[in-house]
Amino acid sequence: MELQPTTPTAEDFAELVAFRPLLEAGDFDAIKSWHGTAKSAEGDWTFPWPEYHPVVGALFRAASKPCWSDFRYQARDPAQKLQQDDFIENARLAEIRTLLTFCVRGERFCDGHWGAMIEAGYLLRILKRLEALNGET
Repeated sequence: MELQPTTPTAEDFAELVAFRPLLEAGDFDAIKSWHGTAKSAEGDWTFPWPEYHPVVGALFRAASKPCWSDFRYQARDPAQKLQQDDFIENARLAEIRTLLTFCVRGERFCDGHWGAMIEAGYLLRILKRLEALNGET
């Protein structure tokens, strides 16, 4: 049985869109610093990991809610869609869920993924589209 996402409420939309001004600020750094980039006293290296600005965690917790989840996101090739011109700006709600799920879950597989999604402007474009979609409902 395939899980179905719940319908996002006006509060769910507002919660995510509230992060838009922060992402629009030119001086926002999603990643405060990187750790694990130095050699230990024993000569061991560790994989680096980011220390995110606290707001980044709040943003991705909000984006992780079941109403934004697409449980089949990998089959929909979200990474390629993010890079297509105007895809986000014309995406339906189901497609935005796919993109959000990719953005959220990517950190499990690649440290710094959240920061990369913010720095590339994908999250800001998604939030702008969510704001437009909420106005259409």
